[in-house]
Amino acid sequence: MKRLGTLDASWLAVESEDTPMHVGTLQIFSLPEGAPETFLRDMVIRMKEAGDVAPPWGYKLAWSGFLGRVVAPYWKKDKDIDLDYHVRHSALPRPGGERELGILVSRLHSNPLDFSRPLWECHVIEGLENNRFALYTKMHHSMIDGISGVRLMQRVLTTDPDKRDMPPPWTVKPQRRRGSKTDSEASIPAAVSQAMDALKLQADMAPRLWQAGNRLFHSVRHPEDGLTAPFTGPQSILNHRVTGQRRFATQHYQLDRLKALAHASGGSLNDIVLYLCGTALRRFLVEQDNLPDIPLTAGIPVNIRPSDDQGTGTQISFMIASLATDEADPLTRLQDIKTSTRRAKEHLQKLPRSALTQYTMLLMSPYILQLMSGMGGRMRPVFNVTISNVPGPEHTLYYEGARLEAMYPVSLIAHGGALNITCLSYAGSLNFGYTGCRDTLPSMQKLAVYTGEALDELESLILPPKPKTARRRKAAKPATPK
Repeated sequence: MKRLGTLDASWLAVESEDTPMHVGTLQIFSLPEGAPETFLRDMVIRMKEAGDVAPPWGYKLAWSGFLGRVVAPYWKKDKDIDLDYHVRHSALPRPGGERELGILVSRLHSNPLDFSRPLWECHVIEGLENNRFALYTKMHHSMIDGISGVRLMQRVLTTDPDKRDMPPPWTVKPQRRRGSKTDSEASIPAAVSQAMDALKLQADMAPRLWQAGNRLFHSVRHPEDGLTAPFTGPQSILNHRVTGQRRFATQHYQLDRLKALAHASGGSLNDIVLYLCGTALRRFLVEQDNLPDIPLTAGIPVNIRPSDDQGTGTQISFMIASLATDEADPLTRLQDIKTSTRRAKEHLQKLPRSALTQYTMLLMSPYILQLMSGMGGRMRPVFNVTISNVPGPEHTLYYEGARLEAMYPVSLIAHGGALNITCLSYAGSLNFGYTGCRDTLPSMQKLAVYTGEALDELESLILPPKPKTARRRKAAKPATPK
């Protein structure tokens, strides 16, 4: 058996009927030219007949009850995994559009996973207009984070459009990093040694963590310093209790557009993403006469997984930044966001990499305690909204000759945080996935539209106007006599 890490286990501890803690990926493919009518049916059959199921796909909880998840969270290998249950074939009424696909994914993402089985599902969805199909895959957050999820799904794709007989994702084993520990080391002496190493690390890092905490407390008393601390955001409609039903919306833009804005403004790509989200949220709240007087704050996951680490599990840290939603002027709003993210990065960079997991637990423990105690959505939030940007594959990819057209993240929400915005880059585009509570945030899909209009507005404000193409004047024709 394999024990879960502390951060991974926390996602199991806060699981509830209203807050299922799984994340997903929606991939949209175009069928290969000349594909037979049975292409998808045959593909699903091959997927279900796959051989050995690799980790983490083959893991299930040793004890699936609440106490087992909270007190003794261990993975064990499922020796009799039922792929007919995990791999499912669905269809949209032809021709299915983006709206119909969004409705289906919203419904699929609302359903909790079965804790007596490995915590994942894969849905092949046919009937999408323009000769396309979709692949929606979800896994529990205790098994995977955003970065490892993208890498997990990417491992089976290829840049070769002619490649066939490709394996499904759950049959490909992750590559181990050099020097990484193996499951064979999961013995009592190894556990004692690991515990002693952890205690020594905690003792060594205590002064650094104390300094980081002091900087956050100082920023509460001195907000002019620009460092955004936990619990400084307002109570807003984003931070009420949630129900189990989800709503999902998408939007995508060319990366070149966003990078041009980042260059022109002297900021980063993440600054532009935060500006677009903050501007869309400001408009959304103004229309509902619910805009708080103080700015919303964003909790931003930061990847700390090494680039050569193909493992799963959660390896993220967190920073908090202002979205400047109280500022009416767009350029001032952008400048405030840039200042806030710069100070948040400086704060995080003062910590050594070995202390980031401990710092994340220190920062996130109030949030987790809110959820476990039932106080989430009933008191001031740690931050108002989660916004993350996950780097994805840069080249066009294929599966069984089907071209991957777009890839969208489908994330989780919880009490006190009814909205999650996650971006995923792919082949020169940035794809936004908006996951919200259907009941707490009705009409949430408007945010996707408002984000696009915020992008157009910012381009008109900071980019030079495009030169008009000179047109050759045509000679006027003489009037035809009647």
